[in-house]
Amino acid sequence: MNARKIAVAGVLSAVAIFLGAPPLHPGFIPWFTGASLTIMAAPVIIGAVLEGPVVGTIIGFLFGASSLIEAAIAPAGPTDAWFTNPLISVLPRLFIGLVAWLIYRPLEKRSLPAALVLAGLGGSLTNTVLVLGMLGLYGYLHWGLILTIAAVNGAPEAVANAILTLAVVAAWKRVAYGRKGAQLE
Repeated sequence: MNARKIAVAGVLSAVAIFLGAPPLHPGFIPWFTGASLTIMAAPVIIGAVLEGPVVGTIIGFLFGASSLIEAAIAPAGPTDAWFTNPLISVLPRLFIGLVAWLIYRPLEKRSLPAALVLAGLGGSLTNTVLVLGMLGLYGYLHWGLILTIAAVNGAPEAVANAILTLAVVAAWKRVAYGRKGAQLE
């Protein structure tokens, strides 16, 4: 791994950890269902799109590890106890970047905006499906409730992560490739 990939992984991991940090939890958007939408998958998706699946996996691991640690030492509610299990908090997050990259890579040459939006949707939905799936497998939530949560929270969360992915990566690529250096106008 080169210095650029290490730097991107480090910075985006810090962003992912910050988004979940108590007491503010800036990565959680209040939602009408009572459960918040999370945009914490966005740094993982962005890292994978910019630097590949290994960087995405590293960021996903650190996102999951921070979820596990926070659930263990600073739980915000009773369901946080579920996230002290690394199969729920860490394992699903390892696949966010990989799926996002697998979606993005073949589409980037055809339509960059579409590739970014679809990668954002796919990465976010990977997180939703795998985390909720693990909660179902452990019997913490009934499968009918899991489907409701996926529809009511997972879909808008995926849209939010897709918009963030599009905005950040498009801006980055414009600065990195559109001109010789960034300019303020």
